[in-house]
Amino acid sequence: MDTVRRKYLMIFNCILLAIGATGGPLLIRLYFVRGGKRIWFASMLASAGWPILILPLSVSYIFNRRPGGVENGRENFFTITQPLIIASAFIGLLLGLNDYLYTHGVSLLPVSTSTLIMSTHLAFTAGFAYVLVKQKFTPYSINVVVLLTVGAVLLGLHSDNDKPVNQSKRDYYLGFFLTVGASVISGLLFPLAELVYIKAKQSLTYSLVIEMQIVMAVVASLFCIVGMIVNNDHKEILREGKEYELGEVKYYVVLVAIAIMSQIYFVGTAGVIFCSTSLLAGIIAAVMLPITEILSVVFYNESFKSEKGIALFLSLWGFISYLYGGYKEHIEAEKQSSELKQDENLPPQTSN
Repeated sequence: MDTVRRKYLMIFNCILLAIGATGGPLLIRLYFVRGGKRIWFASMLASAGWPILILPLSVSYIFNRRPGGVENGRENFFTITQPLIIASAFIGLLLGLNDYLYTHGVSLLPVSTSTLIMSTHLAFTAGFAYVLVKQKFTPYSINVVVLLTVGAVLLGLHSDNDKPVNQSKRDYYLGFFLTVGASVISGLLFPLAELVYIKAKQSLTYSLVIEMQIVMAVVASLFCIVGMIVNNDHKEILREGKEYELGEVKYYVVLVAIAIMSQIYFVGTAGVIFCSTSLLAGIIAAVMLPITEILSVVFYNESFKSEKGIALFLSLWGFISYLYGGYKEHIEAEKQSSELKQDENLPPQTSN
């Protein structure tokens, strides 16, 4: 893929990731605050929207079949090989577990709190990226990881002030630790996907990334469906829809919206990792924190007390410092490139 295409693909996936990271938590919380109670069912929705991925895959297939396409002459609709299917299925199992932990956590916590806790996944992403893909760190990237982690710890120390009305302390702490668990697994998923991309023994294309995402989502859905069957969620969906506060029609609209928004998030994440690194994907997800915070206060009338404000400030400070560090590195790289070109253009020195 040429540089221009990669640039536009990067921008496109950054937008998808930003939309999914903001809308996903709000929609899942909407399901629960208006009468939804089925944890495994809501978890399954996070991956159940995978059939919509066939649309961009079809567009990619048609485009690449045209003369001049990146994969001109491609015969098969799917190009994924058995080793990548196995690797994607393993990640899918982790994704299914992550969906359950996150959904259960969100059901017990305000969106603003769960979002801030999930921002700590950047610390775990950084750690796993260092171990799995030998991610290089700068003082600026270390700074953003530390600040986001401190913000989440601050929330944990002051969690009593944020406990929703009529909710037991036990349920609140359960939600807190479940969300932390989801943050750990989420931090592992990003570098793990990047490792699979690196180790893939075939040409890595965006179409292949979408195919791998489909396998992950299917396996994650099956994982949650098993939980649904064990928990008898499938027997309660019709009744829950009729009793939903917003009405039966809007109940199913919310379910479909959750499924679509989740796929937007996961595809955006996979695309950013494909075009750049897992650490950048984690940072983009973290930077959407302020928007999610503001929207949760506006739509759900959630409290925004001092500890959340401090945690939010730390998050913004860390992200701004990371951007500044990236800007300095870019300027330094351009300077070195310019000096190298000047040296190459100098006429050779002649000896007397």
